Amino acid sequence: MPVPVKRKIIEVLEGKTITPPPVWLMRQAGRYLPEYRETRQKAGGFLDLCYTPDLAVEVTLQPIRRYSFDAAILFSDILVIPDALDRKVRFTPGEGPQMDPIDEVGIRSLKAEGVLAHLSPVLEAVKRLRQELPAETALLGFCGAPWTVATYMIAGHGTPDQAPARLFGYRNRQDLEHLLMFLAEISADYLVAQIDAGADAVQIFDSWAGVLGEAEFEAFAIRPVARMIEIVRSKRPNARIIAFAKGAGMNLRNYRQKTGADAIGLDWSVPLSFAAELQKDGPVQGNLDPMRVVAGGQALVDGIDAILQALGNGPLIFNLGHGITPEADPDNVSTLVKRVRGQK
Repeated sequence: MPVPVKRKIIEVLEGKTITPPPVWLMRQAGRYLPEYRETRQKAGGFLDLCYTPDLAVEVTLQPIRRYSFDAAILFSDILVIPDALDRKVRFTPGEGPQMDPIDEVGIRSLKAEGVLAHLSPVLEAVKRLRQELPAETALLGFCGAPWTVATYMIAGHGTPDQAPARLFGYRNRQDLEHLLMFLAEISADYLVAQIDAGADAVQIFDSWAGVLGEAEFEAFAIRPVARMIEIVRSKRPNARIIAFAKGAGMNLRNYRQKTGADAIGLDWSVPLSFAAELQKDGPVQGNLDPMRVVAGGQALVDGIDAILQALGNGPLIFNLGHGITPEADPDNVSTLVKRVRGQK
C-alpha cells in the first residue's frame, strides 16, 4: 500500500509551522495569465467556463504548471449558488455579475432541491483535479459566505458598499436572517460534496464582511459561517476549513473561535502586529497587498519579507490579501514564489 502524502497546507491547517511556508494565491488562475485568456476565449460565457469540467480543470492546472504552488483552488465562482437557485446569473463584460434581484417573497420561496444536481459539473471538475494534480499539491474547494452571496442576490449586482443589502437588513431583519441561514445550509452541503469529490480543504469567502458594523458582523457574518462549519463538521468531522472575512479588521479578534474555522484569511489592511496576535490562536493565511505583485521590484520583495519576518515562525499559509489582479506580471508571481521559498 502506498504511504499517503501529507500535503503542506493541510499540515499548517492542523497547526504545524512549516519553513518555508506553503504558498498559493487567491485568483491564481485568471486573467493575468495568457494561457487563461486563451482558454477563456474557447469557453464562450464565464459560467460556461465554470460549468465545463474540461475547461475548469485546465485553467485550475495552469498556475500549478507555471509555479508549482502548494495548492490548487478549484476554478469556479461564488455566484454558482444563486445561479443554482435560478436567479438567472449573468456575467456581462465590463459590468460585473448581474442577476434577478430577490425580495421578501422570493426569499420565502427559495427551494434547496436540485442545487447539487445543478452544480454536478463543478463537482466533476473537483474529482478530476484530484486525479490529475501532483500528489503533493493540495486541492482547495470553496464557496461564498452567506452574507456576501446575499448582497448580490438582494441588489442584483455588486455595489461599492453593498448599501442595498445593508438597508434590507435594517428594514427586513427576519427575511435577511432567513436568507442567510438558507444559504448557510445549502452552501455547507456544497462544501461537503466538494470534500467528497476530492478537495483536501475548503475556503469560505466573505468578501463583503468589511461593510458591516460590529453588531451586524456578529449576526450576518459570524453566525451564518459558524452554522456552515457546524454542518460540515457534523458530516465530515475531519474537514479543514479556512474562513476569509475581507475588511473585518478588529472583528477578526474572535472570528476563529466563534466560527470554528481552522485558519483565518487576512486581507492586506490587517497590521502584521495584529496578525501575529491572531496567529497565537492558530494558523493564518495572507496577506500581501496584490498591488505589490503589480508593482514588482523592491516593493514586492519588501512586502514578502515583512510577512515572513512577522508570521514565518508560526503556522502560516502565504497568500495575497485578496485576489491577484489582471494587471499583475506573471514574472512577478514567479519572483514571489521563489522569494517565499528562499530562492534568491
